[in-house]
Amino acid sequence: MNVCVAVDDNMGMMFNRRRQSQDKLLRKHLIELVQGERLWINHYTARQFEDPLPDNIIVDDEFLKKTEDSDFCFVENLPLTEYQNKIKRIFLFRWNRSYPADIYLDISMLQNEWKMISVSEFEGSSHKKITLEEWKHEDI
Repeated sequence: MNVCVAVDDNMGMMFNRRRQSQDKLLRKHLIELVQGERLWINHYTARQFEDPLPDNIIVDDEFLKKTEDSDFCFVENLPLTEYQNKIKRIFLFRWNRSYPADIYLDISMLQNEWKMISVSEFEGSSHKKITLEEWKHEDI
């Protein structure tokens, strides 16, 4: 599976049961990134998207157990360590600032099995610069 996560400078994802931030241009970029492949999200994340959802977005709170090899997931509030042997690529959307956080990305990108294969930047609607890093797992 391919996992997409929005993180701050400290790999924080959420604070006090709320996402740190959101950006409508990040969501647009995410939809373009998946190129029509299935994009799994949970009900919490679905509230970010406008109705009706694109046909390729699947809302299911147990999505990490159901994804297939070429599927994408947008993860905001779930631990990933349990599924790391299924994850082929991680797309990090970086806010390029620090926010308070109590939930963090629980996979270290600095481990040897992860290699950054691309990095790009784009301007968001609420963030002057959002950095997108693509990381590939060497063994999957």
